[in-house]
Amino acid sequence: MMRFSRRAALAALPLLAAPAVRAQGAWPNGPVRIVVPFAPGGSTDAVARLAAGGLQTRLGVPIVVENRTGAAGSIGTDAVAKARPDGQSWLLTFDSHATLPALLPNLPFNLTRDLDPVMLIGGAPYVIATQTAKPYRNIQDVLAAARARPDAVSYGSTGNGTNGHLAMILMTDRAGVKMTHLPYRGGGLAVNDAVAGHIDCMIGSAALIAPHIAGGTLRPLVQLGPTRLPGLADTPTVAESGLPALEAVAWWGIFAPTGTPAPVVARFHAALLETFNEPRIRRVMEDTQQASLVLGTPDGLRVFLDEQIAIWGKVVRDNQVRAD
Repeated sequence: MMRFSRRAALAALPLLAAPAVRAQGAWPNGPVRIVVPFAPGGSTDAVARLAAGGLQTRLGVPIVVENRTGAAGSIGTDAVAKARPDGQSWLLTFDSHATLPALLPNLPFNLTRDLDPVMLIGGAPYVIATQTAKPYRNIQDVLAAARARPDAVSYGSTGNGTNGHLAMILMTDRAGVKMTHLPYRGGGLAVNDAVAGHIDCMIGSAALIAPHIAGGTLRPLVQLGPTRLPGLADTPTVAESGLPALEAVAWWGIFAPTGTPAPVVARFHAALLETFNEPRIRRVMEDTQQASLVLGTPDGLRVFLDEQIAIWGKVVRDNQVRAD
């Protein structure tokens, strides 16, 4: 249900505008702002801060990561959509970006008209995990407890309308159980409560959860990718857990205000490509965070976003999900 399409993968080819990139000399002319529309500590914030150092080296100006939270990420997104298209403001956002039109019908911006796609960075499957002191050893244990005590078993997510939240809606519906959903304004906040045992379990991207699994504070119960991740080889997929197959992948993409000059976008894209291909950064993304890098073109992200809007927007509408 949620794999990177072949078109998105093929779009990970070098931009053809490289000569124009080298000819662009007026940009950047000051600090460059990357807006993350979620709280610090989550995977989107981590990806932005991981990239910031490499971008700063390549562009020669300070890179400022700015967290603008609220309303399922729409507040920070709106700030970039309304920013001057001069290359000084960029949006690095998460999978819930594609569900914003369905979550918030009265958005103050148009998702596809007011923002230009720049790069699909990549993604990581969602994982359901619990504090190691909790009694749950697998996802069937959680569902059994929810079946015995409707609404008494809680799960946290990184926010309403994220692919993880929507996948939990589908999973619990198919299993015929009811659980209490606790949406957070970012992954870091959800992880903190899961580690502290304040919630029974949480769903978050492997990029967010894997370090805590490795640290021994969270126990993985099931992963929502098509196959087992190398770093979670002992954790079954949904289908392997005796449930109807269900896939959900968190992804990160970069957007610019519509009208940002093509040479500026091309230069920023090139700097992103070089940064994420640094051996250290690639190692952190792929090994520590169990993410798959795509590093595609703007057109690749445009195609991918349209697919995501169609797939997950329907789940939002069918289940009348609303923003936090």
